[in-house]
Amino acid sequence: MKIGRVEITKKDKLLFENPDYSKQDIAEYYEKIWTYMNFHIIGYPVTLQRFPNGIDEKGFYQKNASDYFPEWIDKINIKSSDDSITNYPLCNDLDSLIYLVNQGTITFHTWLSSTHDLDNPDKIIFDLDPPEDDFSLIVKAAFDVKKELEKLKLNPFVMTTGSKGLHILTPIKPEYNFHQIKEFAKKVAYNIIKNNPDKYTTEQRKDNRDGKIFLDILRNAKGQTGVCPYSLRPISGAPIATPLSWDELSKKDFNSQKYTIKNIFRRLGHIEDPWKDYKKSAVSIADGVKYLKNLT
Repeated sequence: MKIGRVEITKKDKLLFENPDYSKQDIAEYYEKIWTYMNFHIIGYPVTLQRFPNGIDEKGFYQKNASDYFPEWIDKINIKSSDDSITNYPLCNDLDSLIYLVNQGTITFHTWLSSTHDLDNPDKIIFDLDPPEDDFSLIVKAAFDVKKELEKLKLNPFVMTTGSKGLHILTPIKPEYNFHQIKEFAKKVAYNIIKNNPDKYTTEQRKDNRDGKIFLDILRNAKGQTGVCPYSLRPISGAPIATPLSWDELSKKDFNSQKYTIKNIFRRLGHIEDPWKDYKKSAVSIADGVKYLKNLT
């Protein structure tokens, strides 16, 4: 079996079981979803989450492109704070994506900044995970974060992580560096907590949260990543990190693993892409920075 220039090897090898999905199934999924996924991943350094022996075996994360990766896969050298160099792969076309899938990649995690401006992110992420797996609490939290961001004249988008929680992403113009963006996100979180002190916390240690929801802004740092929209997750059932419309969150029995490789295309065939305006929704946070500064 061949997709583009990539020959899918060991195509019948099972990567998921109950239900069973082979490497060919995973490759075909990514081929079909590319139309929706491409503008979220093209130009962004990626960290690969690889499971060459299937999700029931231990996988690993990979940032540095292997020496055997073909030359036609774009790469970018990025220096870390300790002066080490990482040669990140880029998925700038479908062939590159499928090649990495053929290497056992299940999930793609992307930087918050692109190769156009590595030092200045073009999105802010709030990561929400439910305490005690109560998804309804996360839904309420998501709307509180949405309200706060809209107060700052930003345009929040929501997606399932395909795991337990939700990501709220706000596209922004790349005008501020990672340190500034993380401080901005921290002030947004503190303002939400000030208005809801019994519900939310930025405490990282679970045993110090007292049952409150953790407003995680830690991904807003250089070198950190977020799961790429429409990535598969290495969880039984093959759930997908799925962009949503806000009204979907209020549906009965909704959860972060609702959309899977089995039903995602049926869903996309019946609705307009809820994130079709994502890129054009990027705005400056300059006014928001001034507003939050005046609050302190």
